[in-house]
Amino acid sequence: MTDLARPVAPDPLAERHSEDKIVPAVVYGLYLLGFSNGLTFFIGLIVAYVQRGQAGPINESHYTFAIRTFWLWIAWFLVGGALVLFGIPLSLVLIGVPMIIAGVAIVSAISLWFVVRCIAGIAFLVRGEAYPRPRTWLI
Repeated sequence: MTDLARPVAPDPLAERHSEDKIVPAVVYGLYLLGFSNGLTFFIGLIVAYVQRGQAGPINESHYTFAIRTFWLWIAWFLVGGALVLFGIPLSLVLIGVPMIIAGVAIVSAISLWFVVRCIAGIAFLVRGEAYPRPRTWLI
């Protein structure tokens, strides 16, 4: 009879799988789809912002990770794009060629970084785990 009076600890695996994985997966999918149309980047960002306030701890880490991924990506993308735009007119006197090369390299590298972060987020989401370091710049 004493076994019935003892409180039962919650099962961590049940808690880990209790949150819905669909919406964070949709955010990652919208981000990846954005490379083909450009619009779904922003739709994914809006969904992440709206859902983050009402999410559990696992999904909240994914939304935070997705939001930071977008803003870091857009900042570096603008830096690379600015280098290309300023380098084009300066390339007439050959000063702008290194700027164009650097800008294209930055845009390419940050786009690859964006895709890798989305895939890493999906991998943690499929396992039902919170993203371990959602505020990092790294992967």
